[in-house]
Amino acid sequence: MVQIRKNAIASGAVAGAALLAAAAGGYLAHAQSPGQAVNRPGAVAVPGAPASFADIVAKVAPAVVSIDVVEGPQVGPADFPQGLQDPFGSQGGPFGFRFVIPQQMQPAQPVRASGSGFFISPDGYVVTNNHVVDGAEKITVVTNDQRRLEAHVVGRDPATDLAVVKVDGGPFQYVSFEERAQPRVGDWVVAVGNPFGLGGTATAGIVSALGRQNVGESGFVNYMQIDAPINRGNSGGPTFDLEGRVVGINTSIYTPSGGSVGIGFDIPADVAARVTRELMNGHAVTRGYIGATVQNLTPELADSLGVGSVRGALVDGLTAGGPSEQAGLKSGDVVTRVNDAPVASSADVTQQVALARPGEPIRLGVLRAGRPMEIVVHSGVRPSEQALAAQGRSSGGGSGGDDAGPAVLGMQLAPDPSGGLVVQDISPSSDAAQKGLRIGDVILRVGSQPAQSTADVGRAVAAARAQGRTAVPLLVARGDQRFYAPVHIGRGGEG
Repeated sequence: MVQIRKNAIASGAVAGAALLAAAAGGYLAHAQSPGQAVNRPGAVAVPGAPASFADIVAKVAPAVVSIDVVEGPQVGPADFPQGLQDPFGSQGGPFGFRFVIPQQMQPAQPVRASGSGFFISPDGYVVTNNHVVDGAEKITVVTNDQRRLEAHVVGRDPATDLAVVKVDGGPFQYVSFEERAQPRVGDWVVAVGNPFGLGGTATAGIVSALGRQNVGESGFVNYMQIDAPINRGNSGGPTFDLEGRVVGINTSIYTPSGGSVGIGFDIPADVAARVTRELMNGHAVTRGYIGATVQNLTPELADSLGVGSVRGALVDGLTAGGPSEQAGLKSGDVVTRVNDAPVASSADVTQQVALARPGEPIRLGVLRAGRPMEIVVHSGVRPSEQALAAQGRSSGGGSGGDDAGPAVLGMQLAPDPSGGLVVQDISPSSDAAQKGLRIGDVILRVGSQPAQSTADVGRAVAAARAQGRTAVPLLVARGDQRFYAPVHIGRGGEG
């Protein structure tokens, strides 16, 4: 199964890793027999590539660290890190042994994990991923010269998966972020880190893409994609440009197997620098908040709303009494601009709003029923993700009644006690079912109009046909989720 994998490595088999390293070392030593030529013709250089990355690695390596973490005891089956499971296959290795993983339940024991990080100041501040140190009872930073230093967490920001830890002593060699210029696709980069607990490993590649959205758990990060090999244990390690400046922080990989396939994702330097400065200063990271949820405006949704090829994000929910509701934003509005930044997706809105300070005015360019307008929303402070989830659950729809009206759009609908129309039955062949609607969903609005009866839906369908549209947008509530679904209305008397 292809998956996005964070790259910290958990291990209960440090001895197994050492044994594997010894086995590999023995195999390589045997391959180079005494008296056998070990020189080879020079490799053909890739056009535009440096002759060697050695100078860059020598410059930055002293600032890169390994991070060993001990978490609380857990009970479960014994487990080797992926990649150490029976590494030589059923035939065994060069010495005729193989690793066998015991599957029985083991007594509760501390969980050990490792990741990467780097010094960002001479006095011992280290940047890493939040998921490397989350839940840690003990954190040990291992420097490039193999000193082991106890560390403590200064601050964490789960929303961007960043953390800062601190060790005593120094001065330490450190590196700086490149904030002035974004790397270009095709630029060379070098990643240094601690894959599989091996420590001090450098790999090289290029920037493969910029602005990747929805590839991680954070809605506040447009990730940089690189093809320099990164693996489990590289989490929190830096990626450098050819000047030795940090351009990204390794955080996850796209993999069908658990290992590197050349698709890695980095938190860009400008995001990391902004967040880590706040954490180093002892501040909690605050983000702007307007009390509105948005979704991507697909071409089908845009057509159902009658806004043609407009790019933007569709408002599908408002927090009662929140900044957006107070400013007059409405569900069904299409946000095309936040301040001076154009909007092409819901992530654009989230990220631009997050930059605002509490009380700061945010100018939203909006289309409402096809008419452009500007709404000024004064930013609040974004609650925690747990608080936001609780808000959504408290406003979710309830169970429907029994007074269902006639079928419309392939659904049997009835008034819901919390407002809207609950789906009591749905035809599997209907477009509504194909769009993902199901029994128990609550339809809150049809287009810009509240859905209080099947007659409301019928009138909206008729109006859409009269305007030459092929679909109507339904605002659907499912638990704590809100989303618009463009449902085809058919022709003539179909519905």
